[in-house]
Amino acid sequence: MNAIEIKNLSKSFRGMYAVDHLNMTVPVGAIYGFIGENGSGKSTTEKLICGHLVPDEGSISLFGKDYTDPGVRVRIGALIENAGCFPNSSVYQNLRMQTINLGLENPDEEINRVLEIVRMKDNANLKFKKCSLGMKQRIGIAIALLGDPALLILDEPINGLDADGMRMMREILVDITKNYGCTVLISSHLLGELEKIATHYGIIRQGKMIMELSAEEMDNRSQVFVSLKTKDMKTAKALLSKNFADVRYDGDHIRVYDIENPAEIVDYLMQNGHPVNEIRKNKIGLEEYYIELMSQKEEA
Repeated sequence: MNAIEIKNLSKSFRGMYAVDHLNMTVPVGAIYGFIGENGSGKSTTEKLICGHLVPDEGSISLFGKDYTDPGVRVRIGALIENAGCFPNSSVYQNLRMQTINLGLENPDEEINRVLEIVRMKDNANLKFKKCSLGMKQRIGIAIALLGDPALLILDEPINGLDADGMRMMREILVDITKNYGCTVLISSHLLGELEKIATHYGIIRQGKMIMELSAEEMDNRSQVFVSLKTKDMKTAKALLSKNFADVRYDGDHIRVYDIENPAEIVDYLMQNGHPVNEIRKNKIGLEEYYIELMSQKEEA
């Protein structure tokens, strides 16, 4: 069973598709990175899943049931755009109001549970307006986690955070999936951060899903390259281009793609009078993979 299954989902505004016959599958237990440029349809898709918008056509299934089923609705938590908290109320008071809205039993116990998950237990009495951006995002996630949902939908929760805030957010999201059995759908423009935690990816463009793949599949598809520096970069690149199929500049480095043995390049350059000052083997990351994929789509 999948946490989310979407088939031919469409939503238009003023005759223009925001989501265009989209298909999407999110496995149970995944951290699903939802990727796309601004205006690609990510937020609209998330709002459709949450029931904030009504689709023009298509179907949405959550844990094998229609997304409008009351039994499945209570299993969803979401943070889309902002937490919607009262600025002059404390963290605890904001959470308490939400437990009343949800009709939760043992509210104090539930509030303490979610505050511990998001590392905010020591800040329960702090007024919301005095919280940092990272703290506000964690409060929003705490609110979304009330009632112990099986699916958590997050729209750009790490954007604007400092390095420590992003690290803490990554730890929380991994903790939610591993220790609390929650599936996470997360959109973000910070692909380098997303790459550190996502188990699956969905890439959307102009409202259409153009690719879904697991992190393992993405890793297998990513090109291996050797990055190097020499004293005479221009001549070295020209020499390498004669003997290797894919050679490119990357800032102040030369990249040679699809090479398993860096020593082969070092030997070749040394034989031609170009000692290598620096060399390392690597793979392209999610961000480069995404940019190359978008470039290919534009050319097509």
